[in-house]
Amino acid sequence: MTRAELYRQLAPETRRQRGLSGVNWVICGLILLASLTAILETEPTLREPAAALFATLETLFVALFSIEYLIRLYAVGEDVRYRGVLGRLRYMVSFWALLDLVAILPFFIGFFHQDNAFLLRLLRLARILRLARLGRFSQAWSSLACALKTRTYELWLSAGVAGLLLLFSSACLYVVEADAQPEAFGSVPRALWWSIATLTTVGYGDVTPITPLGKIFAGLTAVSGIGLIAMPTGILAAAFSEAFRKK
Repeated sequence: MTRAELYRQLAPETRRQRGLSGVNWVICGLILLASLTAILETEPTLREPAAALFATLETLFVALFSIEYLIRLYAVGEDVRYRGVLGRLRYMVSFWALLDLVAILPFFIGFFHQDNAFLLRLLRLARILRLARLGRFSQAWSSLACALKTRTYELWLSAGVAGLLLLFSSACLYVVEADAQPEAFGSVPRALWWSIATLTTVGYGDVTPITPLGKIFAGLTAVSGIGLIAMPTGILAAAFSEAFRKK
């Protein structure tokens, strides 16, 4: 198979036919299987009796993804932007190439830090993030990026309003609840946790106002949270609708 044919098989944007190539379908299947394996491995009751099987599967997936990475690095020379040594280096620091690298590196890093439990959990998480590689094979991601770009100002504005509301509600609860509950509302940063849980409508219930004035402010904050969540949702819904209509 020539380099040009390899590039057409691996780069979805170069295909003349609709849909993915057979090679990319296989890669998508491997990504799903590798991610599923990484998820199941986090369960101790599955990992401990089948440790050798999980290690073998991970080695196999990393070997296949490494081969894929090297083939992509070779075939990408068909793109004028990535020809030659400098072009290949430019490709290696591109978003999708770095994501491909993230799918491989945790396997090798784990060899040197077998005794660090936190790092091992972090490396397992990085393996699950292989699912993000599927974005390369879907035009929906470009539509998502386009939608976010066209609504940047509105999203930043809603984020600013949310930040001000969080700060204001935290300050109010600090004023009226600090004497009654110094551990939970003894400072604005402490009260901020309650504001985040309330304004996002999560409502953990671990911290609640107990004074009458505090309950009034809490009610106003909770009602404001409904509009706070709806604002960016409406902005993104309109942006997605426009992006897909253009497609």
